[in-house]
Amino acid sequence: MRELRVETLVRGRTAALVALAVVVADQLTKYWARTNLVGSPMTVIPGFLSWEYAENTGAAFGVLRGSGAGMVLGMAAVVAIGIVSYAISHASRTAEVVGLALVGGGAAGNLVDRITNSDRFLAGFVVDWIRLPNFPNFNIADSSITVGAALLIWMAWRADGH
Repeated sequence: MRELRVETLVRGRTAALVALAVVVADQLTKYWARTNLVGSPMTVIPGFLSWEYAENTGAAFGVLRGSGAGMVLGMAAVVAIGIVSYAISHASRTAEVVGLALVGGGAAGNLVDRITNSDRFLAGFVVDWIRLPNFPNFNIADSSITVGAALLIWMAWRADGH
């Protein structure tokens, strides 16, 4: 019984540290983008990567932008964080905990924006600032969600005997 409690504590601590690191990195880079990139995009790798400030009222990678779905997306983030927290408490492997924490941290990072960038509850925009050719702007939170989901899919695929 004691081993189970220690394992649960380690799992929770790992998840909290990963998610917190994502939220901090996301919010610091968004602050940097707001203070340095508005009206002044920066080319990092010509023809491939630039940093360009954008306000996204939609979902990750610009999906549903301008649709007025901000509050629904904010509520979805709250639900997602709850589901991820529950899943972490039942995760059996460290990589699973990390994948879930990346998803939860990314959802929390964008949720902070939805709360702080609006006068209406959860309806604010998300700051995006990373730009690749032929792809909508995105941010650290979006990237974290994508990497976490890919890790979870890969683990599920491997567990299935592949």
